[in-house]
Formats: sequence, C-alpha cells, structure tokens
Amino acid sequence: MTQAVTVAVVGATGAVGEAMRSILAERKFPIKELKLLASERSAGEVIRFGGKDIVVQDLATFDPTGVDIALFSAGGAVSKEYAPKFVAAGAVVIDNSSTFRNDDDVPLVVAEVNPEALRDRPRGIIANPNCSTMQLMVAIAPIHRQVGIERINIATYQSVSGTGVKAMEELGKQTAALLNFQPPAAEVYPVQIAFNVIPHGGDFMDNGYTTEEMKLVWETRKILGDDRIQVNPTVVRVPVFYGHSEAVHLETREKITAAEARELLSTAPGVELVDEMVPGGYPTPVTHASGADPTFVGRIREDISHPRGLDMWVVADNIRKGAALNAVQLAELVLKERQ
Repeated sequence: MTQAVTVAVVGATGAVGEAMRSILAERKFPIKELKLLASERSAGEVIRFGGKDIVVQDLATFDPTGVDIALFSAGGAVSKEYAPKFVAAGAVVIDNSSTFRNDDDVPLVVAEVNPEALRDRPRGIIANPNCSTMQLMVAIAPIHRQVGIERINIATYQSVSGTGVKAMEELGKQTAALLNFQPPAAEVYPVQIAFNVIPHGGDFMDNGYTTEEMKLVWETRKILGDDRIQVNPTVVRVPVFYGHSEAVHLETREKITAAEARELLSTAPGVELVDEMVPGGYPTPVTHASGADPTFVGRIREDISHPRGLDMWVVADNIRKGAALNAVQLAELVLKERQ
C-alpha cells in the first residue's frame, strides 16, 4: 500500500492549480495533508477538498518543512525564488513554469514519453514541459522511436486559457461587446482576440521567432534526447477557451505509412485516435479535448510533397494534460520510487 504524503500546491487558486486539485482527487492520490498556497491576495480563501475545508496560506510566510511533494504553478518568478526553498526543506518540486526546463541538471519529463528521466534530479526539481510541447511529445514520440524524426513543421492553434484567467475573461467580454455592436477592448492581447487569430505567443526574439515558438524547439530535443531534430514552429492564438490544436508535418528518417502510424498510435499511452475520413471524424478542442485527459490525434496522412512526410492533427486540453495532469502523473512516479 502506498504511503500517504504531504502535498503542497503552489498557485492553488489559479486555473492550473484548480485543475491540479481536481486531478489529485480524481486519481485518489494518497494525501496525508494538502497545503494550498498562493499570494497574499488569495490567502484566507477557503477551498473544499476531500470533504474538508482548507484555508489557502500565504506562500511568502509558509514554512515548507514536512512537505513531501510540491506542485508549482504560480509563474517563473515564484518558482525561481521558492522552489529551492522547498527542496532544501526536503520536498520534491514539480514545476510548471519555464524557469528550469532548459537546465541540464533538471529533468524535463512527459509521463508517457520519458518517465525514467525524472530519477536523475540532482537539484530535487522536475520540470513540466510547455503545454504545446506536451501534447506534441505524446503524439510523436512513438513515431520517433520507430523510424526517427528528421524535421517537424508545426503550427499551433492555442486557446486563450494558456494565457490565463484574464485572457479568458477578455475573450468573453470582447465577444459579448461585438455581439452587441460595441467596440471590443484589447488589454491582455495586443489586438482583438474575439473572432480573430493572432500569430504571436510569448516575446519576440532576435531570430524573428517568439519564446513560445522556441520552447517547442528546445523542449522537443531535450525530451526526445535528440539534438538533430529540426523544428520549425509558428504559434497562433485562437478564440477558443480550452484546448490547443496543432497541425504537425513530420519528415521521418525512415518511411512510415499512414496506416503504420495509425497502428503505432492506436496502442500508444495517452493517445486516443479520432481519425476517420468523414465530416466530424477528427478531434477538436470543444468536442474532444476540453476537460479530457488524452491527447487526441487525427487527420493522419502521408505528405504528398515529401517521400518521407507524415501529417497529423493533434488536440489536447492545455490546462489538464498540458499542465496539471502531467504534474500529478509525475508525482505518482515519484511515489513509486518510495515503494
């Protein structure tokens, strides 16, 4: 029987923190005591969990002594300051920010892809990949292991929940305004998001790509352990509340047919195929991904412009699998080490 542990959720009142709490309960994670932590602004809020009322505590004044596993989803600055303090107090930190992802001594782990990597964590920190990288890895890792991937051309269609609660509110307000023939106000995004698409995510870099796009490059190579993979990404924000979609075009090192890819992915952990050549025979954020755990794959076909090309459409809930679920899965793997 797995021994119950003390778990802390840092950023407990945010969208990902809320999903973490829900998934911990759904998966019956063995919790001896749950510590819910947030900023001073949210401290004092009461949240129901496991039949008990838990008071949210101020992270700044919290003593991490006794915490076994800490799930962080409160932004990079918070992780940078507080993750080492939790580790020093004896906790294993699973961090959802980008702060540690590129550090050589911090494993970057997708539960279904490279779970063995989390055992080597000299700093006591395990990094959760970016949400768009997460679903991509679940979908393409089996193909890479079978035939090798030489190049990835990818365009993402990312929901506003990836930007946060204020972005979701902005989409709702702009939509309501436009339907009432009022001008929409853009505050979170640089331009209107309602009834629009924005080819921009993160900060622009000197090479013309954005930080959101370069995460796909850096994280793909690290997770798959192959620096030879070339990645050409374009990130697009779309007026969808939950669920990221990706148009993925692979160039493999050895030829794989669409039928072979379907067969391979039909048994891949975390993947659910929705791949019929009929109207609606493909996954979408609303009809499949929102609120669901799997990574959905459809529109699998051979690239008519490349002899070793393979195309697919990948959809997943960016808050669940893209962040909270993977963090809890990694916590489960940490617990297995203790058995």
